[in-house]
Amino acid sequence: MSLIIVESPTKAKTFNRLLKEQKKDFYVFATMGHIRDLPSDELAIDYEKNFQPKYEIIKNKKKVIDQLEKLAEKDNEIILATDPDREGESIAYHIAYLLGFFKEKWPNFLKVETPKKIKRIVFHEITKKALEEALKNPMDLRMDLVKAQMARRLLDRIVGYELSPLLWKKAGKNWLSAGRVQTIALRLIVEREKEIENFLVEEFYRIKGFFEIDKNHLEAKLITFHHQPIEKKETLDLFAGPYQFSKTIIDKKNVEGVVCELKNDSYKVLEIKEEVVYRYPPPPFITSTLQQEAFYRFGFSSKMTMKLAQDLFEQGYITYHRTDSFNLSTKFVFQAKDYIEKKFGKAYTLEKPRGYKTKSKIAQEAHEAIRPTRLEEIEKKDGLTINHLRLYQLIFNRAVATQMKEAKIKTIKITIGSDLGNTFLSESQKVIFDGFLKLLQPDFSEKNIALSEIKVGEKVNLSKIESILSTTQSPPRYNEASLIKILEEKGIGRPSTYASILSVIQNRYYVEKENRYFKPTKLGMVIVDYLKKAFPDIFQIDFTAKMEDQLDLVAEGNSDFITLLSQFYSSFSKDLNLEKEKKEKIDVEEEITDKCPYCGGNLVVRYSRFGKFLACSRYPNCQYTKSFHQKVAGKKCPKCGGEIVIKFSKNKKRFYSCSHWPKCDYVVWRLK
Repeated sequence: MSLIIVESPTKAKTFNRLLKEQKKDFYVFATMGHIRDLPSDELAIDYEKNFQPKYEIIKNKKKVIDQLEKLAEKDNEIILATDPDREGESIAYHIAYLLGFFKEKWPNFLKVETPKKIKRIVFHEITKKALEEALKNPMDLRMDLVKAQMARRLLDRIVGYELSPLLWKKAGKNWLSAGRVQTIALRLIVEREKEIENFLVEEFYRIKGFFEIDKNHLEAKLITFHHQPIEKKETLDLFAGPYQFSKTIIDKKNVEGVVCELKNDSYKVLEIKEEVVYRYPPPPFITSTLQQEAFYRFGFSSKMTMKLAQDLFEQGYITYHRTDSFNLSTKFVFQAKDYIEKKFGKAYTLEKPRGYKTKSKIAQEAHEAIRPTRLEEIEKKDGLTINHLRLYQLIFNRAVATQMKEAKIKTIKITIGSDLGNTFLSESQKVIFDGFLKLLQPDFSEKNIALSEIKVGEKVNLSKIESILSTTQSPPRYNEASLIKILEEKGIGRPSTYASILSVIQNRYYVEKENRYFKPTKLGMVIVDYLKKAFPDIFQIDFTAKMEDQLDLVAEGNSDFITLLSQFYSSFSKDLNLEKEKKEKIDVEEEITDKCPYCGGNLVVRYSRFGKFLACSRYPNCQYTKSFHQKVAGKKCPKCGGEIVIKFSKNKKRFYSCSHWPKCDYVVWRLK
């Protein structure tokens, strides 16, 4: 009998179902995730011994290890079938170590060969065929991936466990934390908030003209006035990169004169331009794009998306969901062609499969994009919720659409102008062939014009003109999707880490969500301001991205992880020791206008591990405290007329209630 070791019971259940018909006997055992890690109550790294970590069995995993050891004694062959990424390889290594197949002589133990009794299988989908292929082609443990995972774990432990106590001392809060990647993510949010505050909002006008040509009614936008283009683009150099916005040269001072002249001008059709353009389907999902699309389509948090995807993977419905590769297997693209022809017709199929180039430099751990393992739409089954089905359908449609014919769209541009150089542009489009849009955008809107009745040189009548007041738009706050996008673009962190990063900065009260957008708290802003000043190197975007590149080199076997740790710590420790000697304090209090009902002193907003609260500024002489709930300006309770306040659920989701609760039970998730 062979012992197959996986991480989760769901995965074990799927394995058992798929391996029933195998002639060989298998026993599948689930470890319930990691079984060995650094202890949480100490740094557990010996700097003098080449950063040797002090690993220990996770407290609630002792029984799991006992069971595993008994099973391993009976079986002739042990097959490690953990996930194919660095985390999965690390779990596999620690299992092999605890079963006595490795002896740790740091750091040289990572060079030893995998014992013959231990086999490692790697697969990117949990299907019968994939498992059979993996079992026929076992491999050794990929120690370079183990090194990379350990290096990341130790780097994050060094930053977190050395900086966090420093923050406790500076701010007087023993629950604050800092992180190598988490602080950069927070800094992006904080810097964006400052950029929004400093942005100069300007008013301008856009002009629309409504024209009549025989029976046609055209809506067009003004593009030139007296031969001068009215659109003006400006670029700001922001922390995350350049930000471009536009405005027009028409403002409050000249809008009346412009409108008056346009009304009295006479117009004709200057140009009719028809062009056929082809729209191609987007690439299949990778981890980051799946998180972004699930947020925009369904409002799923990145954490929720990853949990749903993990369930779908472990039950055999999709390929591995932690990937940076756009590649699709040959088997899938030909199956997709058959599916498309059967469902939509031969006109929607491709002569040759369509491929996509992977932009990411790090796409080496998973060989395929996220796709369904079988080309069948699933209905509600045991263990699957409506949200599982939504995410599955999203993945299914996107993967299938990649192998559908491109859409063919005719764009029509009609230029209307006068001898004075006042020019309007009307744009429309007509779908000639919908192609992949039939699956991804069946409600694609088109605006068609009967061109046969419109000719160049024909005079047109301006029936109405509108001046629309607009303002320059400041850079937007980040939401989960846009923050993940910028982290990926800048090479900060890795897709598998995004969900935990976003959870931490919310759980520490560094940011709050306002209409699904991240807004930094006073606490988050002062923490970032202090850390970027005290540690000017490690909390820069470029430094963090380069560190990720170095970790990738370790995973590829092209860099020594001890050298990487030494170089980082050498620089980091100098700044750390300097800051420990300084007596500077971090002020995280927010002053408000309310007075203390006990002594008349000023009230301040303070932070605890449970969130914000009100306290008297004369503490400890006055010990008045009260829960803090921010009021919503201009909103009153529709039931009793009380103030509407912002509250947060246990999972940090914002909701609104009456300040007179529990006397008034008015509660809503969104305000009208």
